[in-house]
Amino acid sequence: MKAIRIHNFGDADVLKYEDVPEPRPGTGEMRIRIIAAGVNPVDWKIRRGMTGQLPLPMTLGLDVAGLVDMLGPDVRNFQPGDAVFGKATREHGGYAEYTVLEAATVARKPDSLSFVDAAAIPTAGLTAWQALFDKAGLMSEQTILIHGAAGGVGGFAVQFAKWKGAQVIGTATGEGIAFAKSLGADEVIDYRTQRFEEIVHDADVVLDTIGGDTQARSWSVLKAGGFLVTTVGLTTPEEAEAHGVRATGFRSWTDSGELTQIAELIVQGHVQPMVTTVLPLTAAMQAQQMSESGHVHGKIILRVAEEPGQRTGQMAA
Repeated sequence: MKAIRIHNFGDADVLKYEDVPEPRPGTGEMRIRIIAAGVNPVDWKIRRGMTGQLPLPMTLGLDVAGLVDMLGPDVRNFQPGDAVFGKATREHGGYAEYTVLEAATVARKPDSLSFVDAAAIPTAGLTAWQALFDKAGLMSEQTILIHGAAGGVGGFAVQFAKWKGAQVIGTATGEGIAFAKSLGADEVIDYRTQRFEEIVHDADVVLDTIGGDTQARSWSVLKAGGFLVTTVGLTTPEEAEAHGVRATGFRSWTDSGELTQIAELIVQGHVQPMVTTVLPLTAAMQAQQMSESGHVHGKIILRVAEEPGQRTGQMAA
């Protein structure tokens, strides 16, 4: 099969489109014939060696949507031909024609959701969902400040927060301002020309996808007992106690039930998957360069194969 692999860490030119053996699923796993693969910032961070010196060569990419192709031992809830989406294992990767997923972490793709849209959900969608609801406990009528509101995680977060009934303030710039507003943000602050800490006061939650100075300036916008949740690590955790607020950094985890909930919201029209760029698998270098620029609005997807007629099961409750 064809896959995008790296044999050493570095710039985007280390990405190689090459032949590799087809993977075989182990116990509790299944092989997927990939139709679409999502591109996330973590992909190029892995490529640069920023997440540690992982075993090489490796196939990049985590988010995939496709058709079940082969079942490993002890997989009973899926059949070959089922349309699914989820996160590939680090061992096999998602920028490829086939990959392996752990069956317990996979969600069924609704009939009305395209493979391209499904591939946009796992990493960004789960990160936003878990940050807002599992970590910060965002509730209706609370106020949330979302940094990077036009990005992959931020864009999902804006929509989830509005669906929940929260007041949503975002930060963005340029075309991202209109994009974030189109997703439902009540107010969008241009971070290049405005100081958000001079505008936002008594927020219940801050979602920080930026870190650094942005995080440092965010403590003061929270009300007493408020919550800052960050996807990029807490740089000054002692500041939470000093400001009388709570804070946590976290990495998302794969949860098939939450993937199913997000897909249902998309099908019902409450959330849009925000796919703004679709490229062929062979253009993985271009896709990662776009992601690495930091100015991408929405999601970049690699189309690995054309969307076929497919057999899908009913979504799990």
